[in-house]
Amino acid sequence: MSWLGPQEWAAVALSLKVSFWAMLSSLPFGMLCAYALARWRFPGRQVLNGLVHLPLILPPVVTGYLLLMTFSPRAPVGQLLDTIGLPLAFRWTGAALAAAIMGFPLMVRAMRLSIEAVDPKLEEAAATLGASRAWVFCTITLPLILPGVLTGAILAFAKAMGEFGATITFVSNIPGQTQTLPSAIYAFLQVPGGESSALRLVVVSVVVAMTALMLSEWVSRKIAARVGA
Repeated sequence: MSWLGPQEWAAVALSLKVSFWAMLSSLPFGMLCAYALARWRFPGRQVLNGLVHLPLILPPVVTGYLLLMTFSPRAPVGQLLDTIGLPLAFRWTGAALAAAIMGFPLMVRAMRLSIEAVDPKLEEAAATLGASRAWVFCTITLPLILPGVLTGAILAFAKAMGEFGATITFVSNIPGQTQTLPSAIYAFLQVPGGESSALRLVVVSVVVAMTALMLSEWVSRKIAARVGA
């Protein structure tokens, strides 16, 4: 990417870093929520479902504001995290948290649909043979839902790459520290002569998003074919 300037390349690199950790850190929680919503019946299930999908309904700025109120250095939770060396507000780690929350509903949705497509009788048959729930999940359920898990992870990654409203509200737009790709595009559009830089970053955004989606489809088909065989 030699055609990108230093600030542009820094924004792309930071976006990739933020998106990767946002996707990776939310993956186990996404799988747990998806499995709970697909298989379990418990009081408050609809509340959990509403909370999972809430970031899709709320304006991203509201999500960012709530994160700022919760994790700012003046808030109790923020003070605790600062004490143990894990500050979030106005740091790239906070951008990863905001991106993870915004992409979480897409991840859970893809995984939940995949889990619901698995015949529960297969899991019950394995359980009657003495297999534990964890073993049944690892040997029966997980291989069958791998395409959905992969799709959910890549959708969350792509969503994190394009996240803007919650991120800029929570961690601001600091070049080299919290300025992700969408924030950089916004910043370049605010200064005279920045249109060319913004256009280059738009091209990068489209290429990364399309690559992620095509990779998701290709790998999902490969995994589905192998599982079917």
